[in-house]
Amino acid sequence: MRTKLLLGVLAWFAAYMLQAQEVNDRYIEVMGTSEIEIVPDKIHYLIEIREYFEEEFDGKSKPEEYRTKVPLGQIEQQLRKVLADMDIPKEVVRTQEMGDYWRRQGQDFLVSQKYDITLTDFKQIDEIVKRIDTKGVNTMRIGELENKDMLVYHQKGKMEVLKAAQRKAAYLVEVLGKKLGEVIRIVEDGNAGMSSLFSAQSNVRASDAASFDGFRTIKKHYSMQVRFEITD
Repeated sequence: MRTKLLLGVLAWFAAYMLQAQEVNDRYIEVMGTSEIEIVPDKIHYLIEIREYFEEEFDGKSKPEEYRTKVPLGQIEQQLRKVLADMDIPKEVVRTQEMGDYWRRQGQDFLVSQKYDITLTDFKQIDEIVKRIDTKGVNTMRIGELENKDMLVYHQKGKMEVLKAAQRKAAYLVEVLGKKLGEVIRIVEDGNAGMSSLFSAQSNVRASDAASFDGFRTIKKHYSMQVRFEITD
């Protein structure tokens, strides 16, 4: 049964190859793919702070009883102290935007502020999560990831794609007793891209540093359609 199946597959490959040679003048076209993982050396950590009422956390007050609002300036001061104590330079902390949020009918607007903090190590994120008072923090998430050698990794990823395509094409051509020739054309897949921490986000009131453990590297996907010449 296995022998018949193998012969059937080989026959299908041979038929496909013969048709390709006849119609496309002796060439074979295959898809090559690769994936590389990159450890980022620049991490954009996004934190949104927001005003809140002290009564929210006393465990007994109802929303209509909230009275004591903690101002944004106080929350920001606490955040900046945490960053300063960690020796994170002021110049890597950027303010993104400010907004107002309506909390409940009859209550005040609650003002929020977003920060983009450029870090160099995921351990710094762990430390921020441990130290920060999360009552005034609405969300914390990881934004863009960068690496100074990204171009080198990019070139490596493309080389791996070409090698994978060459191995695949050589195997198929060998079935026909032919040899693989030069590369005729390369078409990169425009949908190939990067997956990473960009979507990692959580409500910090229910999260900890471990919630980011699965998002510590950049995964870059490459895909190319490669056409090779077939020789006798």
